[in-house]
Amino acid sequence: MNLIALAVPFFLLSLIIEWVVDRVRDTGYYRGNDAINSLSAGILSESTGYFTKLLQYSIWAWVLANLALFEWQRDWFDASPSGIALWVVAALLWDFCYYWNHRLGHEISLLWAAHSVHHQSEEYNLSTALRQTSSGFLFGWIFYVPLFVLGIPADVLITVAAINLIYQFWVHTRHIGKLGVFDRILVTPSNHRVHHAQNERYIDKNYGGILVLWDRLFGTFAEEDDRDPVIFGVRKPLANWNPLWANCQVYSYLWFDAVRTRRWRDKIGIWFRRTGWRPADVAAAYPKQNSDLNEFEKYDPPISDGRRYYIYAQFAVAIGLSLFITETYAELGGRAVLIPCLMLWVLLYTLGVLNDNRNYAGGFEALRLFVVVPLGLFAMQDLVPLSFNAGIIITVYILGSILWLRKS
Repeated sequence: MNLIALAVPFFLLSLIIEWVVDRVRDTGYYRGNDAINSLSAGILSESTGYFTKLLQYSIWAWVLANLALFEWQRDWFDASPSGIALWVVAALLWDFCYYWNHRLGHEISLLWAAHSVHHQSEEYNLSTALRQTSSGFLFGWIFYVPLFVLGIPADVLITVAAINLIYQFWVHTRHIGKLGVFDRILVTPSNHRVHHAQNERYIDKNYGGILVLWDRLFGTFAEEDDRDPVIFGVRKPLANWNPLWANCQVYSYLWFDAVRTRRWRDKIGIWFRRTGWRPADVAAAYPKQNSDLNEFEKYDPPISDGRRYYIYAQFAVAIGLSLFITETYAELGGRAVLIPCLMLWVLLYTLGVLNDNRNYAGGFEALRLFVVVPLGLFAMQDLVPLSFNAGIIITVYILGSILWLRKS
């Protein structure tokens, strides 16, 4: 049973409800461009995962088959008191490993390059929860290997991992204040708002997934203070609505310094040193100005209302295409969804440059409509044969989009 897939309708419904509440209360916690960028990053992460998650699953399976120290029987994990206790133990162990995965994801530059995507949003709402990295598969699996060495059944671990991830969804909101005693034990919206802050007093705090007890135990806990309101985002702003660049930004900074430093130990070490560290020669030649939160302004390039509504409509197409890909992948596997995924990624990139109001955005969107869409559909003939009526609908979509784009 795929718990994440089952939770998706709940995620979307909750997001819509929060957006409505935001509008009714006029709190301004949602911006269309920011929310679309977060959701686009999430869609990109999920769709690239069809081709990348096999790596971690294969390694975990090999470890479980060849290196397990104990043999936990799957039927031990039932609905009996002892079975429930084992489920709780597995969930606690996963959450403990998640804490260290998350913490080192902030403290080691190479790991931060992947995780930073989740923190780039300058808003904080349920769409932020769905903003996920596409490169976390490279190293994230390492932190959970000890659980497979212990011999805990793979499906048990995958289930508690899903529960851990689902739990974290609801804490990405500003509409829920402090929760008293729960703030001392669990990761709550208040505790997690601290984690997404760029304020000095909140930096590198509150890493837990479900329990904040790990942070209290290892000295990384900070309480939200109303006297120091949270400023969301990262110290080096993304300043871009392109979800592909969001995944490359920090890697590019590390590569820039690694290429230009003279010493080989710095070329290699920069990837594994603490975040923010730079080789002395590069820092001297290419100094970076420290951010001043007193002058912080959210990235929000102006676009016309017509262009904004056009982006909303095309994002709805992206959601429909991603749902089609999800269903197709479940039935036919990764090879069948390669072409539609490529079409989806081009669409997400185009939405980003349109929201950025780039000079070339209109031309790139026209190229997508007149070249990428027809070629993609042609390449998918074996998967989705086009009927005459479907051809008419696609033609109307392309021409209608072009006319709307020109008027916007």
